This record gives sequence, structure tokens and C-alpha cells, in this order.
Amino acid sequence: MRRMSSTFLDSLDTPAPLVDLDRVERNLQRVATYAREHGLRWRPHTKTHKTAELGAMQVAAGASGVTVATLLEAEVMAAVSDDVLLAYPPVGARKLARLMALPSRVRLTVALDSLEVLEGLARAARDAGRTVGVLVEVDLGMRRVGLRSPDDAVALARSAASTSGVEFRGLTFYAGHIRVPQAELPGVMQAQSEAVATFVDALQSAGLPPEVISGGSTPTLWQSHAVKGLTEIRPGLNVLNDRNAAVIGACDWTECAYSVLATVVSTAVPGQVVIDAGAKALVKEEGLAPGYGVLLDRPEVVVKNLSEEHGLLDVSGTTWRPRIGERVRVVPNHVCVSVPQHPRLHVVRGDVSMATWEVAARGW
Repeated sequence: MRRMSSTFLDSLDTPAPLVDLDRVERNLQRVATYAREHGLRWRPHTKTHKTAELGAMQVAAGASGVTVATLLEAEVMAAVSDDVLLAYPPVGARKLARLMALPSRVRLTVALDSLEVLEGLARAARDAGRTVGVLVEVDLGMRRVGLRSPDDAVALARSAASTSGVEFRGLTFYAGHIRVPQAELPGVMQAQSEAVATFVDALQSAGLPPEVISGGSTPTLWQSHAVKGLTEIRPGLNVLNDRNAAVIGACDWTECAYSVLATVVSTAVPGQVVIDAGAKALVKEEGLAPGYGVLLDRPEVVVKNLSEEHGLLDVSGTTWRPRIGERVRVVPNHVCVSVPQHPRLHVVRGDVSMATWEVAARGW
């Protein structure tokens, strides 16, 4: 460990992503405690951070395994967890070959929603001499992937149960369309519970009781226990959190552990400050409140617009008037799309520089 001088942040080239390790550890402890108290397995989605070090911290904190979306994430996270869920249908010989090349010690599960993907996965698994678990993905309203009919889910589960190379392990869903204030969640989660029950009942009636019912997200995390029968939660961004999560109350502002350090480069336009973190550092994604992010220490200062390398701060409603060269920390709307814009994360604990972590799973 190296004691930071007063000029440590000034020594970094900007834009530079920062991770507050104290906040990360509190976030991990909070979700681990919640999962334990409610008898849920915790399988965090590592798409948020894409770093082996954070994946290892999640496993050490009590995660039963990890969730990934890409083959590169699977390859990186296989080094820190022996239980990996690929929550994305692998299509094509090259992707299947990479999947089967994961270490044999890894208990591999794949989420899918079609017979075509199931058959390709089963062939690849048989050729590789391994058995891969299958979670049938169902759609609870996001309208992205997943089966909408319980009968279709039963048919696919039956095929998985009767096909060599794979084994049917249960159901999965992702209700990413639910992003409401926490006070509104109980009614929403009750509806979600009822929807899940229709699929579970159909499978049980068909003699295919699901061992695993996997779901959850950060916006719904703290009400996951309201979904009857849920066995596993897969929150992703809660390890770092972001502005969107804070806006809906899924985290407290003090639990936002990720920010992008930026430098003020212009104050020429009245009521506006320009920083050197633009869309290529923060990502121009609309959120649940106006703008594209806010300052960590001054959340009333909004990033009102982004171009590729310029971030425009609205200072019309504040007396703060920074000097050119001053450093600020921006909390983006969506952390998951900001992190992979950077090759490495600078990890700090208070005034101590702890590490630099490679974002090893960025890219494909």
C-alpha cells in the first residue's frame, strides 16, 4: 500500500475511473447479509465491473457463484469462481468452443429460450465430454428474451431433461424493466411473484420441478424475498451503484462507490463548466433524472450534456465556480456502461491508494 499525497488525484491523467473500496466492502456486506437472512443464493452479475478482483471479493463475501453475459467475462471469472452462469444464449460454433474450453472444474449453467440454442449447446457439451446445466429463460415483461408461455417453457424444459450433454436445472428471468421507487415495489413484486408461479406450477405439473429459480436485479434487490420460490438473486451494479440506483432508492448516495475523475477545462460560457470526461468516459445514456450524471460531492450539479470528449456541467443553480484545472468526480447514470470504457480502475480507501485493477473482461 502507498500513502497518497495531497496531489495523488492531480497525478492521474483524466478522465480516470475511481473505486472507493470502503463503500464496495459495505455494499458487499449488505447484500450478503440480505441473501443469508432470506435464504437466497447470491450470484452477482459481473457485467458491471468486469474485473477479476471484484469477482473474487464477491465470492469471498459469500456469493455462491457468478453470472456473466459474454464469453470473455466467463473466461475471466472462471479464474475466481468454479460456478458460472452464462445469462446469454451462446450461438455459433466459435462461441460454443470457447464456452466448452472453460476449465472442467467449473460448474457451467446456460440460460436459453430456444430449442435451436439447446441443441447446439448439447452437441458441443457432448463433444467436450461435459454436462452443462440449462435454465429456461422466461419473460416477465421486459420483452427482450425469454418465453412468455408456460406451455412453451415446459416443452423446452422437457427437451433439456431428455437430451444428453445438458441437464435441466430450472428457470431464470430478468425483470430489468422494473425501475420504480422502492415505495412502489411491494405491489410490483407481488405481480412478479404471481407470474413466476404460473411457470413453476406448469413445470411441477409436468413432473419437472425446477431446482433453481433465478432472478433479481439491483432495482428490485431488497424486495427479492417477495417472489415466492425464488432461490437465487443476480444483482449486478449494486457492488458499485450509480445515479439511477440512488434516484429510485435502491442505494443511498453514500453507497455509490464508482466515479470518474475529470478536469475542468473551460468556464467560458456563463452558467456552464466543461470537463474532459465526455461520452467516451461516462456514456451518453439517459437515466431516471435529467442529465447524464452528477458530481459526487455536489449532486446538485448535473452533467447536462455530453459530446465525445466534453462534459457540460450546469452550474446555473449553484454558487460553485471552479477554476480551470480543478478536479471533480462524476457519478454516471449507469455504471455498467461506463466501466468498460476504461482499461483499468484506480482503487482507493480513504486517502490510501490500494491498487489498480485491469478491466480484464472489457470487450468480447
